[in-house]
Amino acid sequence: MKNPPIRLGPLALLLTVISICLAILAILAFSTSRADMRLAEKYAETVQARYALEKDGQEYLCRLNAGREAAPEPDEDGVRRIELERGGCLLSIALLDDGQGGWTVLSWRQEKRWEQNETIDNLWSGSFGKEG
Repeated sequence: MKNPPIRLGPLALLLTVISICLAILAILAFSTSRADMRLAEKYAETVQARYALEKDGQEYLCRLNAGREAAPEPDEDGVRRIELERGGCLLSIALLDDGQGGWTVLSWRQEKRWEQNETIDNLWSGSFGKEG
């Protein structure tokens, strides 16, 4: 009995294509996971800064209620405003003296300072060749 010859050409080509596809998927999975890790670390830093700022605001209010902190000067409405900053985040507090030695919190707002980047590098100027 004679065995028919086995053609390895198409099978080898199929295995090569499958190997290349798996390698590309592995590279994409790795790069996506690294990007997710960087984003998670950046978010964690922002959350830590916000909670630390919240803690600073609560401690300030505690010192103010205990009389260990001087109250800021009131504005024309009688509202006393304080701003605390940490890690690029800003906490704005508006207080009103309740007349009994305590304070009423009118506003307690956190925000992140943002400045627009005005420079855009490598942007096409809209003209071809020399102007003249």
